Amino acid sequence: MHTTMNTTEIFLLAMLLIFSIPYLVWRVCKTDYYAPLVVVQIITGVLLGPGVMGAIYPDYYKFIFNPSVMLAMNGIAWWAVMIFVMIAGIELDLKQAWAHRRETTITSALALGVPLAFGAAVAAGMLGYAGWIGPKAMTWQFVVGVGMACAVTALPILILLMEKLDILRQPIGQRILRYASLDDIAIWGVLALILLDWDRVGRQLGFLLAFGIATVGYRRLMVWLAERDRWYVGLIWLALCGFGADWAGLHFMVGAFLAGAVMDAHWFDQAKMDLMRHHVLLAIMPVYFLSTGLRTNWDMGSAAVFIAAGALLVASVGGKLIGAHIAGRILNWKKGEAGIIGWLLQTKALIMIIFVNILLDKQIITSETFTALLLMAIASTMLTVPVVYPRLQRMKEIIFRNT
Repeated sequence: MHTTMNTTEIFLLAMLLIFSIPYLVWRVCKTDYYAPLVVVQIITGVLLGPGVMGAIYPDYYKFIFNPSVMLAMNGIAWWAVMIFVMIAGIELDLKQAWAHRRETTITSALALGVPLAFGAAVAAGMLGYAGWIGPKAMTWQFVVGVGMACAVTALPILILLMEKLDILRQPIGQRILRYASLDDIAIWGVLALILLDWDRVGRQLGFLLAFGIATVGYRRLMVWLAERDRWYVGLIWLALCGFGADWAGLHFMVGAFLAGAVMDAHWFDQAKMDLMRHHVLLAIMPVYFLSTGLRTNWDMGSAAVFIAAGALLVASVGGKLIGAHIAGRILNWKKGEAGIIGWLLQTKALIMIIFVNILLDKQIITSETFTALLLMAIASTMLTVPVVYPRLQRMKEIIFRNT
């Protein structure tokens, strides 16, 4: 029967799997406490991919996820994640970060720098074994890239988890957003440095110059427009910035972040922005999550991948907690406060997965390294709510405490 199916029909079968399986697992098994739906969607992608179901039922994998279907899915996934990264850029609140610059700078620097150093140390150890570094990577690119993957805080997922914990709009939630916002800027800056192509450095400098000039006109236009027009013009701006960055060799995701970072959150109604994020997560991001899971690879052997993932998880979580505790000592936080902040800031998932997808696309890491980092991201995100929730219940006064 399947031999008579056209690409559209097979694509719709793939979409049926993408939306039905994770939802049923999430709803029936009630995983929300330790595994939000986005995490279940990524895990589903891993299970449906070549390393698990593809190995057990290779004919199924070749039929459902054939090149034509994957091409269509990748197009959807690219646009979905560009919108999501743009929203993350819009929600950066640098004014609040500046207003609390000493506390924010100290915490952000330590929460980023310590896990980056720990992750870089693990990466340096991985260099001693074949199969981890990508064919087009220089040693420093691999070490810094893996180190930064351990240091990333997934701002959009952090927002979702803090909403679940009912602390997003509370003082502690706003403080954590400030810390994560500065780290988010550093992440994209480091990515741009890693991707810097000296053969195309003229293009890259030209893009950044053109972007700076265009931003002045774009911001004036957005202030003049009615809000309903800002949403549409924002998407045009997103496509333009993504194209320019990719043409220059910086990757379209760097362009997507820049597109959002130069927008002001107050241009848009906050409730509509939240709905926009929700609808993107609901309707099209599952395609990205599953396509990410499909890229996992176990050719090196599952034991080696799991050992690497475990070492990276220790570097990531331990680095964030140590960095937060050092910041707490410097800033005289109350006992237990650093632990809560550190655990929330170590949340990985989405932004880290986008980051390592780019490293894989640019062949800075191999698919085995990508798999280990993906497993680390899943585990770190699943740990967050079960660890933080009971602590918040014991220390409710921290929720309302300003610095």
